[in-house]
Amino acid sequence: MSENAQINDVSGYTFEKAVAELESIVARLERGDVALDESIAIYERGEALKKHCEKLLSAAENRIEKIRIDRSGKPQGVEPLDGE
Repeated sequence: MSENAQINDVSGYTFEKAVAELESIVARLERGDVALDESIAIYERGEALKKHCEKLLSAAENRIEKIRIDRSGKPQGVEPLDGE
């Protein structure tokens, strides 16, 4: 793994930790007080964090199920949320 890939390895981050760091990066870039080289490095880290968050959200969405109810209102089972 290259040094850059190691720096941007966020695979072990929780969604909340990744979002918090991403927000911090955005704030630093918006202030504009970061040197160009550092801006590029933290932008790349932000991209890695963004992709990780998207992956975690997609996995969570795939786990969500809809409860099927029979005519009497009793739970009958589950089905994928998008299974309509």
